Amino acid sequence: MAVFLLLVLVSTGVFLDTAEAQEDLNKLPDSYRKGVELAVEQINSHQGIRSVFLFFKSLDKSDIDGGFGVSYIYHHFYLKATKCSKGTANASPTKCAFRNDRPLIDCGICYKTFGGEIQSEPKPYVHCLHKPQLTQELLNTRVEHCTKESYSNGSPSLLAARKGS
Repeated sequence: MAVFLLLVLVSTGVFLDTAEAQEDLNKLPDSYRKGVELAVEQINSHQGIRSVFLFFKSLDKSDIDGGFGVSYIYHHFYLKATKCSKGTANASPTKCAFRNDRPLIDCGICYKTFGGEIQSEPKPYVHCLHKPQLTQELLNTRVEHCTKESYSNGSPSLLAARKGS
């Protein structure tokens, strides 16, 4: 009986994690969600990845309104491995439970949008690493890249812009 209760509690915890992650993703504005989709696509297409990774949690986000429908976006978030293998069609947190035996992937991305669409120039910057591999030096490099002139459009800094909610 105790084993059954433990199994129910663990299953409920996994379900809550996946449900919360899906809800958090759905709450993101489209401009941030499109960036997450870009990062997820890049990670899941990598040869060394065997499990599907999905959005797990936002850590920080900011944007600069460049005027005339232009925005510069920065988003820092985690991706988490799921129990679905690579190639699973229509993978989602509701279909693929998160795994707790793999490290998170820490992503920092920045890009320009026009009319709500990610622009190819300047090229979107997607920097994702397994969390244990992320050093302060790599984090500083990521931040420096996202605060370069090409993303700030004359503003003080993308990372000093207004925070998203």
